[in-house]
Amino acid sequence: MRTNRKRFLYMIIVGIAVSLLLSALMPFPPNNHNKLFDFLTSIIITIFVWEGNLRLDHWLNNKYPWIKNPGKRLLSQFPIAMVYSAVAIFLLMSVFNKYVCEIPVANKMALMLTSTIIGVMVSFIILSVEVSTQFFGQWKSSILEVEKHKKETVQAQLENLKNQVNPHFLFNNLSVLSSLVYSDQDKAVEFINQLSKVYRYVLDSKERELVDVKTEMEFIRSYCFLLIIRFDDSLKFQVDIPETANTKLIPPMALQLLIENTIKHNETSNEQPLTVTVGVEADCLVVRNNLQLRKKYETSFETGLNNIIKRYKHYTDRPVQIKNDGFYFEVKIPLLNANESSNH
Repeated sequence: MRTNRKRFLYMIIVGIAVSLLLSALMPFPPNNHNKLFDFLTSIIITIFVWEGNLRLDHWLNNKYPWIKNPGKRLLSQFPIAMVYSAVAIFLLMSVFNKYVCEIPVANKMALMLTSTIIGVMVSFIILSVEVSTQFFGQWKSSILEVEKHKKETVQAQLENLKNQVNPHFLFNNLSVLSSLVYSDQDKAVEFINQLSKVYRYVLDSKERELVDVKTEMEFIRSYCFLLIIRFDDSLKFQVDIPETANTKLIPPMALQLLIENTIKHNETSNEQPLTVTVGVEADCLVVRNNLQLRKKYETSFETGLNNIIKRYKHYTDRPVQIKNDGFYFEVKIPLLNANESSNH
């Protein structure tokens, strides 16, 4: 409300200033009309022109945002605004001439033309200030958004590292490895090899914001190998990723986080194995599991999903989809294209 009052005050000041400027440039012989009409008319014209340009600006904000289309916005806004201002001023001056005060015929065209030129020039100045303010404001906001995303990415990387290098993860895998050394040395060697691949990927991907699906799936195969050795028949994976999806992009370790969550929050046993399927549907990577929740349900589940959702918002308008029908839990994360990731 305070902003609207301030803008209205500026309109009054500009309207009076334009009226005084016209009187100085066009000293017509005195007539019998009240000079107050000149001020009121100038103020009304200023309001119509100013408010109309604000409406045009709002419409163009939706059509050509400054950050995404600065060239188109600049080339469209100024011509449209100038034409609108000129037409509005000319029409309102014609109304003034007909209903408020008839302008002497000898001076009519000169006054109309001078009023239109001055009005357009004032509109141009105000529009330039408004455009500059908006552009730098949005530019500043975009920088803050990028910095915010960098912070969230760093936090996600730290969270991923914490999830992988936490004592439970090491303890569980070292326990499995120690038993394999005595029971199956060949499998123990393969276990060490896959474990090293997991940690190598964690270190290699920590600086990357996106990776292709093929690279992520190579890591997931090593990660799932460790889980299968650990859980044996109580955990099953069904992975079906078409080759067409290999070049698509996703945030690194997003898929690992989803798989980790399914195990963290569900019971696993030979009698009731947990089945996790990974596939592609409608340009989305889908992770789905049967629901058999643990009695102590961990609340960190939503934190992990929210982390993925926030990271995706930086790259695409397509949402992360979550579905829980009481029998199955399903998460769909969009597969990104290169142009999609560069536009956000």
